[in-house]
Amino acid sequence: MQKHNFKKSIYILPNLFTSMNLFCGYYSITAAVQFKFIEAAVAILIGSVFDLLDGKIARATHTTSKFGIEYDSLADLITFGLAPALLMFLWALQSTGRYGWSATLLFAACGALRLARFNTGTSSGPDFEGLPIPAAAAMNVSLVLFFYRLGIEPEPYKSAILVLMFILSFCMVSSFPYKSLKKISIFKSLKFNRFVGMILVLILIATEPYILLFIVFLLYVLSGPVLSLFYHYAPKGGEERYIDEEL
Repeated sequence: MQKHNFKKSIYILPNLFTSMNLFCGYYSITAAVQFKFIEAAVAILIGSVFDLLDGKIARATHTTSKFGIEYDSLADLITFGLAPALLMFLWALQSTGRYGWSATLLFAACGALRLARFNTGTSSGPDFEGLPIPAAAAMNVSLVLFFYRLGIEPEPYKSAILVLMFILSFCMVSSFPYKSLKKISIFKSLKFNRFVGMILVLILIATEPYILLFIVFLLYVLSGPVLSLFYHYAPKGGEERYIDEEL
C-alpha cells in the first residue's frame, strides 16, 4: 500500500521541470570543466527558470508531493550549489589556491544548509529568511556574464570575487529577510498597467541582458541587509515576516 502511494505521488509535469533544472546544472558543470564559462553561466540561469516554474505548476495543478519537494532540493543543490561553486573556482579563483577552493566549498555547504533549513522550517510570512540559493547562484553567474560583456578579465579582481563568495555564503545562512516571488502567479489575471510595465522591463533586459541581470541580482542581494535594518528600526508588528519556500 505504501509502495502504491509512493508511485502515485510522482507527478509527471512538475518533476519534469525539476529534471530539466537538474540537467541544466549538470550541463553547467560539464561546460565549466571545458572552460566554456559563458555556456555554464547561461545554463544555471535557465535552470533557475525551471526551478521557478516547477513549484508554481505543482501548486497550480495541485500536484505537490513530498517526493517532489525532496527531488527539487537535491536538484537545487547541484544546479545552484555545486555548479556555480565550480564555475567561480575555474573562472576566477583557481589561482588563489586554498582560499579559492575553501570559498567555493563554503558557498556549496551554505547552500546545502540553506536548503536543509528550508526543508525543516516552519515559519511563515511574506519574506524569505536568508538569501535563497538560486539567487546566490544567479549573482555569481551574472557577474561572469557582466565581465564578459564589458571585456573585463577576472584575474585582477580575484580578491573581490573571493570576498563576494564569502558574503553570499553568509547571506544564505543569515536571518536577513528577502522578498518572495510566491505571490507572483503566471496563472492569474494582471492589471493592464502592470502588464505593460512587465513588458518594458523585459525589453530593457533584452537590450542589455548581461548588464541588467547583474544589476537586478546585485540589488536583490543588497535588499536583505537593507530590509533587516528597516525591520529593526520600524515598529514591531505581530506578524511573522519569514517564509520557508525557495524561489
